[in-house]
Amino acid sequence: MSEGRVTVLDAEGRQLSTTTREKAEKLLAQGRATLVSQEPLVIQLPYAVDLPQPPEEPPPPGRGKRILLHMCCGPCAAYPIERLREEEFQVTGFWYNPNIHPWQEHERRRQSAERYIQAVDLPVIWHPDYEMVLFLREVVGQERSGQRCHICYRLRLGPAAQVAAQEGFDALTTTLLISPHQDQDAIRRIGEEVGEAEGVEFYFEDFRRGWAQGRRLARQHDLYRQQYCGCIYSEWERYRQRL
Repeated sequence: MSEGRVTVLDAEGRQLSTTTREKAEKLLAQGRATLVSQEPLVIQLPYAVDLPQPPEEPPPPGRGKRILLHMCCGPCAAYPIERLREEEFQVTGFWYNPNIHPWQEHERRRQSAERYIQAVDLPVIWHPDYEMVLFLREVVGQERSGQRCHICYRLRLGPAAQVAAQEGFDALTTTLLISPHQDQDAIRRIGEEVGEAEGVEFYFEDFRRGWAQGRRLARQHDLYRQQYCGCIYSEWERYRQRL
């Protein structure tokens, strides 16, 4: 007989923990086991052993849930849409971005996003208005980067939460969570606040892990990739570095 551990089966042929060669030979000699195989050495016990069942994996967080995804642009939406569907959410997009200036830039991003969501068969709720003036009024006197951004998050996520509540969605989230340039902690805090106010769960996930995949999907679908965050202040900050 060869050296090493010995395979042990129960009466129903299920493999149990291995044993030593010495113990196996003792069980065989006492008639408490039968020989199944000599090489390799396998023995079988005359009774069944109740094996512990592995714990059941929890269901995906989105199973049976409808989620409203606030979309800031096509490239940023690509990975979150894919990821949320993997988690079995029923995803609907929501477009509302009064911060994007000028109008032509807003339309270019909107049209690019529309082309992508058609390609991936995503239903979308389009906010009917372009409320640039509202954004400017909200941030006047608070134009500094970071300060205005928190105002902008609330300005966009507030209406998204209202729509989610009105349309009976179970949860709300945003593509802003994929950008390494955004304040993710502030987005989460504000999202939870507006969600709680409307009675809708804010679903948080660090989508930044899918940043590279999102860029790949954007290139694959030939989506317009903007050069600044969206507002006129971010455009100025982006391009003044080149002057």
